[in-house]
Amino acid sequence: MAFQKKIDANKLNLKDQVVAINRVTKVVKGGKNMSFAALVVLGDAEQGIVGYGSGKAKEVPQAIRKGIESAKKNLFKINLTATTIPHQVLGHYGSGQVLLKPAPEGTGVIAGGAVRAVMTSAGVQNVLTKSLGSANPHNVIKATFDALIQLRDKAEVAALRGKTVEEL
Repeated sequence: MAFQKKIDANKLNLKDQVVAINRVTKVVKGGKNMSFAALVVLGDAEQGIVGYGSGKAKEVPQAIRKGIESAKKNLFKINLTATTIPHQVLGHYGSGQVLLKPAPEGTGVIAGGAVRAVMTSAGVQNVLTKSLGSANPHNVIKATFDALIQLRDKAEVAALRGKTVEEL
């Protein structure tokens, strides 16, 4: 994974979206300890910045708050064209795979639960997606982020190949 510059969360207009809330139980000598795990996606649609985090606490609101704090610590800037992604890409994480395809204007976000949350938070308006393999929201989100980090803009590809943007 390429090195990303640290993004200051205080300067952004961040919107959070809860993807999954899971009730977890730890069995101890005295009985069962219940807690809640929350998976949260955080993003600024205008800037193309998105991140995810998970939090765990005794109550749901605290778990969500912890998830948001965790998400603020790993925000990424995504390379986007006007309303879609620049090229097709396949992201992997564990047994989860996510395929992202650019779509023409007016298509909308064609995506399932966890992938939809990431795409709308990142500010992508037209994209076709397919989640392959694992349906676990944690793995699907990590595979989606793997795909988004792989996105390259035309200027970057032209520089790597030693050509001008018009030649591509």
